[in-house]
Amino acid sequence: MDTSEPVHTEYSRRLVVRILAAALGVLVGLPLLLYAGDALLLRQRMAGGGGRETLTVYFATRLKNGKLEIFTDRPQSETCAQALFPHFGYRPCWYVRRTGNVKVI
Repeated sequence: MDTSEPVHTEYSRRLVVRILAAALGVLVGLPLLLYAGDALLLRQRMAGGGGRETLTVYFATRLKNGKLEIFTDRPQSETCAQALFPHFGYRPCWYVRRTGNVKVI
């Protein structure tokens, strides 16, 4: 009776499970580390008096025909964070600019 094949199969199965567990750990851990690092960097910038920017935004509403009606008569100031992700209740500045400084209500 040859037992080398079942042992080899069990070894291969364990190797695949280890590789999948490591890949899952990286897929979950890397975004968490990126978010935490972004928050720490923003906190450090805010402690130094920076990290935030005030932009003018306009409110808009979506009409039934799908178009946006932008209310340019009432501009608002919004403080945004100079970060990749939203932190501390602030939207990222890159996102505010990307949306055309319009906040749909």
